[in-house]
Amino acid sequence: MKAMSKTILRLLEERGAGKTICPSEVARAVAGSETRSAWEPLMEEAREAAFSLVDAGQIVVTQKGRVIDGRTAKGPIRLRLK
Repeated sequence: MKAMSKTILRLLEERGAGKTICPSEVARAVAGSETRSAWEPLMEEAREAAFSLVDAGQIVVTQKGRVIDGRTAKGPIRLRLK
């Protein structure tokens, strides 16, 4: 999970203040492939790493531009630096 957390923070810093990323971007970066069969199995780990960073106060989870509890969200979520 450490690689996932580092990748989340790196991608968010590269994206810039106030910008968001999708957890699938994290999974793709860690997998090193755009092939769905390579990155899709990493999605749950990417989401769990994101939730750990939320708990640590480093990022927030958003949906439709609003900060939400990602653990109970239905549908696509985005990640943003806090």
